[in-house]
Amino acid sequence: MPETNCVFEPTTQATRQQRLVFKCALSITLSLMAVCSANAAHTEPTFDNALLTYDNDIPEVLTTTRLRQPKTRVPGSTTVITGDQIRDLGIVNLYEVFRLVPGMVVNFVGSHQPVVTYHGTVHYEQRRMQVLVDGRTAHRATLSDMDWETMPVPLELIERIEVARGPNSAAYGINAFLGTINIITRDPADTAGTELRISHGSRDHLRAFGAVGGASQDLDWRLSYEKRKFGGFDYQIDGGEETPFNDGHNINSFSYDGRLKLSPDLNIEVVAGVVDGVKNQDRGKSGVLDPVEHPDIDVRDYYIQSQLNYSTSEHHFFHFLVSVSNFKRLERYGIELGGAAADCLRNAGGPTLYEEDASGDAPCQARTEGETLLEAQINGDYEDTRLEVEFQDTLLFTDDLKLVSGAGFRKDTLRSETYFNGREHDYKSRFFGNLEYTPWPWLTLNAGGNWERSSTTDEDYFSPRLATNFIINEHHAIRLVYSEAVRTPDSFEQNPQTGFTLTDVQPAQYSDLEGRRITIEDAAHSPFLLTLGHDLEEERITSQEISYFGQFPLDTAIFSLEVRGFKDEMRDMVSGVIQLVNWTLGNNVAVDQKGFEVETTLEFPGTALRASYGYLDQDTRYTGAPIIDATGNVDTREQDYQAGLLTRMSVRHSGSLSVIQELASEFKVSSAFYWADEFLRTNNQFERLDVRLAKSFVQPHYTAEIAFTLQHYLNREHELSSDNNIEDHNQFFVEAGVRF
Repeated sequence: MPETNCVFEPTTQATRQQRLVFKCALSITLSLMAVCSANAAHTEPTFDNALLTYDNDIPEVLTTTRLRQPKTRVPGSTTVITGDQIRDLGIVNLYEVFRLVPGMVVNFVGSHQPVVTYHGTVHYEQRRMQVLVDGRTAHRATLSDMDWETMPVPLELIERIEVARGPNSAAYGINAFLGTINIITRDPADTAGTELRISHGSRDHLRAFGAVGGASQDLDWRLSYEKRKFGGFDYQIDGGEETPFNDGHNINSFSYDGRLKLSPDLNIEVVAGVVDGVKNQDRGKSGVLDPVEHPDIDVRDYYIQSQLNYSTSEHHFFHFLVSVSNFKRLERYGIELGGAAADCLRNAGGPTLYEEDASGDAPCQARTEGETLLEAQINGDYEDTRLEVEFQDTLLFTDDLKLVSGAGFRKDTLRSETYFNGREHDYKSRFFGNLEYTPWPWLTLNAGGNWERSSTTDEDYFSPRLATNFIINEHHAIRLVYSEAVRTPDSFEQNPQTGFTLTDVQPAQYSDLEGRRITIEDAAHSPFLLTLGHDLEEERITSQEISYFGQFPLDTAIFSLEVRGFKDEMRDMVSGVIQLVNWTLGNNVAVDQKGFEVETTLEFPGTALRASYGYLDQDTRYTGAPIIDATGNVDTREQDYQAGLLTRMSVRHSGSLSVIQELASEFKVSSAFYWADEFLRTNNQFERLDVRLAKSFVQPHYTAEIAFTLQHYLNREHELSSDNNIEDHNQFFVEAGVRF
């Protein structure tokens, strides 16, 4: 897995001041646009005092503790983004939703691989956030990563997304190290009927969606299909020249959602789906051993989930969930090796394929003009099957005393001749609970924890969370939160057995290498840096939060404000490079970070304004055993490099501004500005302005909509990789939909 090509370019103070002035001006412009548009409307929508809530004045969340809690009682800061907001803002891809969350950053690595992170500490592998879709884990177990481009979640079916910011292992276990993303889809009863939508736009973007469903006394159901096609970035830089970038995708997903209502107190939910398609991979960014063709990936996934919900009374209810998810990837491509490389593979005592000598040359990579090359096929296939079982019980003793508790079990079966040299199993079991107690109207206490055992370390762990909420009144509260969390290494990190087997070797002079498995030890660039055989320990985080939530009901509006201050200490963080030619993982980095985040909304009848901002002050340092170079000296440069790997996606300033405005004659306009300044690795920025105009047609038997979206990239510089280039910084999208 190649590194992203990072370029370091300092930004002048004058440029920063210009950008700051621009952002302030843009904020004022968006606000004025909303107010002026509101005055231009001929009709005013009826004001609803329960905006963005479950019919309650105070927004409520489900994700943070698994209890339904108003934001004044929840033990932490949670962002809520509704499906209507996502659609009204013209967001094109699921992963881009998280630009709205304070402290979260979205960018790309490799061949247009989206990365979503909260407070950085990731680059290629996104391992420290739990991602759920209707309670089902979306995290891939084989390579311990998230594949956002193939997630079977059409934007039309999203009810809301909740993001618990801060360690949430007390509720969801080891993966919720930095937080939890919970994607909640729409109930089948709410989507009865038929809906069709299509969108087309820049860089070969094409998205088609269709759904049909029904609702009755006994059964609610929905069948849906989505096609997502995208061309990726326009070009990359190779040897100073612009060359095409093979980094798009073509994904199809089918899903079924149903609820069988056996009685008023008992129902069974069933969700199932399949995903197939192709993810294009560029041979200059992906693949190993000098590919001669693009190592495109065939996607073949499926999942099935069933959940039994039963209420013994209005104060006691539980659910029992069973799900099976299967992620399968086929990656097969041809390679070429020179005669010197073939000889090195035959000579077990010689240099490795990419090892350099004292002069900086790699003898095994030498080629002579006109020599006959070794041609072969290799594969990066893998498949993992996850079985999850969970029982959750909720008991409401009184309005002031509530308890949620439960247990879970997960089994991951990992199959790959390339990455595991066969098959492996990984097991996790856990017990969790949270008690909410309000002894006085001005005070709410939360105590929760998760006990979990992981087979990757054969140890058990406890992640606690304690919180005190001082409730000033029913609309305002101050929270004090203390939490601890762990993340255990996954099987891919803990037991590296990566090796690529040569098949269909040609010509005959190299036939003795048929079936030869090329391992990390065979290919390592710097064998003395390898950490193979070193057991990894768990990562640990201790987090402290002080936050405020306030809601200000106005005469014709609601103003909400949430401010979070945090201080985190992360120890024994796993850092290093995961590549065939370089495997240097170790518990070798400590991270201290602090900062604050702001999230605010202002809602008038027909007008919604929203702003978010995050500030991060992050310090990383190498704490592992000294790294010794080939000369026997301490390699401080490599130590600094490994500490810096966790900062590639860390951003000092980030945020968003958005406005959604209803106009006369069923028109609606929206605009959003996203920015992420000072990527700590490159000092570069991401800045984009989106504008969407939509027209609805409401008829007795159907509703329809047409919309136009513009995405304008203000920053002409790449943020992470010099290969991520867009020819036209104005991207256009048109869409049309009908529902009947």
